[in-house]
Amino acid sequence: MTMIVREFRPADAEAVAAARRSAFPYLVTTASTVAWEVASSPTDRQYRLLVAEADGEVVGSSEIGVFHDSEEPGLAFANTSVRSDFLGRGAGSALVTAAEERLAGLGAAKVFAWTVEAPHAVTFAERRGYRRGRSSRVQRLDLTTAALPPLAPDGLPEGVALRTAADFAGDPRPLYEADAECTEDEPGDVAAGRLPYDQWIALVWEHPALDRELTTVAVVDGAVAAYSVAHTDGRGRYWSGMTGTPRAFRGRGLAKLAKHDALHRARAAGCREAFTGNDGDNQPMLAINKWFGYAPAVTEWRYVRELAA
Repeated sequence: MTMIVREFRPADAEAVAAARRSAFPYLVTTASTVAWEVASSPTDRQYRLLVAEADGEVVGSSEIGVFHDSEEPGLAFANTSVRSDFLGRGAGSALVTAAEERLAGLGAAKVFAWTVEAPHAVTFAERRGYRRGRSSRVQRLDLTTAALPPLAPDGLPEGVALRTAADFAGDPRPLYEADAECTEDEPGDVAAGRLPYDQWIALVWEHPALDRELTTVAVVDGAVAAYSVAHTDGRGRYWSGMTGTPRAFRGRGLAKLAKHDALHRARAAGCREAFTGNDGDNQPMLAINKWFGYAPAVTEWRYVRELAA
């Protein structure tokens, strides 16, 4: 078998998406999202997509780049996925080696990588000198059988209205302000600054998987008070991209209300599976998802390796 690692080509998009779905079946991944990531990433992020090709067939990929919005310089990422039927055949090693070499050439001092909590993945990461960081708990809800409570049986709280992201198409800035504040408060390994509005538009608002009709926004006196972002893949899979509440509105159950509405919208639209991921320390959202009936699917770990100078 001949194995090579090379740069992504547009014709690779479907094969890369298939490999990612094989490795991480709970993610919303399509050929469109793969191609969009390559084409739309900010220049200063230095984003590249490497692919592993075995005898002319794409069997895995590694997306690499730097955390350009981080307050700490020299931080990079390399997230690698290999088709499940090609595990243990050298594709992962070839991709990670190439990724680290390229990131070192960009001056990266640390590389962060997500991996699933599975023996083969953990052993692979730790043998290469990566150490475990934060966890993310991926959970699944079967929308075909879930006993979702009815929407607002006693009516909405006074002063609260439910909208969708589509209602903000003319001016999404209120959503940007809410999302930027909530993102700042998210726990994580890398402290990031606020994305400029134009980058948020490019990276969040124009994401090809974003379903604006299924993304619910709770509004109080005209202000965005909570929201639950929906990503869909046209295959019956729904992913909660982000559920958040700006600081001034916390403690009123509005995030739960927004997600409740979004899940009902998703089921009515024909989605069959709902997935979400939460930081292992994010107890409020873990409790909300447990209330909805989400069950643990898999745990992901953020691994980090310091590159030699």
